[in-house]
Amino acid sequence: MNFLKYTKLYLLISALVIIPGVISLILYGIKPSIDFVGGSLLEVKFPAETAVSTQQLKEAVQDTYQLQSVQLSGADRYVLKGEMVQNETKNKILAKLQGTFQTDVVELRFETIGPTLSRELLMKTLTAEAIVAILITGFVARQFNELKYGLAAILAMFHDTLVLIGVFSLLGHFMGVEVDILFVTALLTTLSFSVHDTIVVFDRIRELKVKNPRTDFKQILNTGVTETLSRSLNNSMTTIIMLFTLSLLGGSTIRWFSITLLVGLISGTYSSPFVAVPLLLLWDKLPSKWRQKRN
Repeated sequence: MNFLKYTKLYLLISALVIIPGVISLILYGIKPSIDFVGGSLLEVKFPAETAVSTQQLKEAVQDTYQLQSVQLSGADRYVLKGEMVQNETKNKILAKLQGTFQTDVVELRFETIGPTLSRELLMKTLTAEAIVAILITGFVARQFNELKYGLAAILAMFHDTLVLIGVFSLLGHFMGVEVDILFVTALLTTLSFSVHDTIVVFDRIRELKVKNPRTDFKQILNTGVTETLSRSLNNSMTTIIMLFTLSLLGGSTIRWFSITLLVGLISGTYSSPFVAVPLLLLWDKLPSKWRQKRN
């Protein structure tokens, strides 16, 4: 099948997904959690017979604590995230909750992350991303003996990064979704899956080039995609079904982590055959175009 006949369509689909996210990143950025900006996290538990909502919790502590978010973390358990506070303020919050709801409130967890630690975490995250990109480019280029394979793989990975960050920029603006350390974990996991899938396709293309050295490169690319597409889809669908179920039925503490993996997995499955391979074809055409311009 001639998949590369629709290269412009694949790039258009990618642009339609990426451009709104990039615009959102420029206008609104992403909404960081206390992992990156510093602050405090307080997890509390109410008795089972006490009816409590997140809105009631926000209203109860609004005069005492500047909240960023309130999440349901389990049965009658809530996580309050906000500005950095000390033990004295934390005790006031607990007393306020007990007075408002006329019941015992159990403190399950209290954590504080200072601005210095949060900046260090952000720098380590960016450094990890840069190291991963450099190592993957070098590894793929070495394994396939051509730089174009490494660059195509890293550009496909960059495509998935933009999709994921752009989607969460939009979610952060319209739904208040925060980016935390679990997002970084999911992002790196997504990139590793994307590159793995890309290498499978590239490896098949390399085998076909060895077996058919006189065959047109575009035909080899089409054959490589055809022979690996069903395998990639079958592998991805099992994981997608699991992540989709977790996104619907999982608790609030892992829901957005599951959604991050789900979006990344879908993007990675798409980018391997429909972004990385067309980039190989475009790269292969560049020398002939340069020669035509010189002549």
